[in-house]
Amino acid sequence: MSRIEREVLQEEEKAKLLKYYRDMLGIRRVEEASAKAYSQQKIGGFLHLYIGQEAVGVGAVAALQPTDYVMTSYRDHGLAYAKGMSARAIMAELFAKETGCSKGLGGSMHFFDKENGFLGGWGIVGAHLPLATGVAFASKYRGDGRVCLCFYGDGAASQGAAHEAMSLAALWKLPVVFICENNMYSMGTPLSRSLSVEDTSQKALAYGMARDRFDGNDVLLVRDRIGEAVRRAREESLPTLIEIRCYRYRGHSMSDPGLYRTKEEVEEMKKQDCLLIARTYLEKLGVGEDKFKAIEAEVKAEVDDAVKFADESPVLPAERLEEFVTVD
Repeated sequence: MSRIEREVLQEEEKAKLLKYYRDMLGIRRVEEASAKAYSQQKIGGFLHLYIGQEAVGVGAVAALQPTDYVMTSYRDHGLAYAKGMSARAIMAELFAKETGCSKGLGGSMHFFDKENGFLGGWGIVGAHLPLATGVAFASKYRGDGRVCLCFYGDGAASQGAAHEAMSLAALWKLPVVFICENNMYSMGTPLSRSLSVEDTSQKALAYGMARDRFDGNDVLLVRDRIGEAVRRAREESLPTLIEIRCYRYRGHSMSDPGLYRTKEEVEEMKKQDCLLIARTYLEKLGVGEDKFKAIEAEVKAEVDDAVKFADESPVLPAERLEEFVTVD
């Protein structure tokens, strides 16, 4: 490779990393604004935040084509944003407004965005893995070349439905990637008290499925390692099980004070924050303070606009509720 080619490659990678950094910051600021609105009682029900895990969602989506699918459980805001959902649609849904991605009827745990290939937001632990297997079966049946990424937490790793889904995906050779976002505590129980093995990717061995396991704070590492699984799914129609080690800074939900871990542990984990790692990379590539301030200002304007939009949007009239019970 010539010097010029190396410089071009470096500039391309820097531009991609800047976008990843911007998207991760967007997720974090949207989540922080959601937490504030929840405390102001503008958001009801449960609220599960993605703060600390942004590199997983952004890196994973970076490995996809726009037409590919993503499914996840109830910690869905960050992945929806990474897949292309607007901050306005996210905030309006959290505010239970008609302009939300599910017209305000789903709330925090039931985001959906057909146009961007984001197929939920599912509220029952582990129940969406069979759905992801079905989506991958449909892609293979149609021959459309689409891949489905299915995210779940370590709390779902031992659910029976999860293993039925993986067994069929391996048997039928389906283009799906199962991704366990292992943030170590399920709802509030340390992994060592709920699983007999520390490495949940070992469960792939039972099905003859490829597996991988790595740290989720480096967005480039996430992109490249998931990219290999996506390639395997798209080109060979084979599933993969991946465990990504990560950490959520907030409790399981807004109502969880997180007393099962110490403040010192949380502060220690923040030293490996995904935004900090990406920023360090960018600084080494010559990105200066002015650029970071400009990104911060852009994201702040986006989030402020989304909150205002949600505040001013109407609630879906009660007489229209039955419109969405069935679809053609």
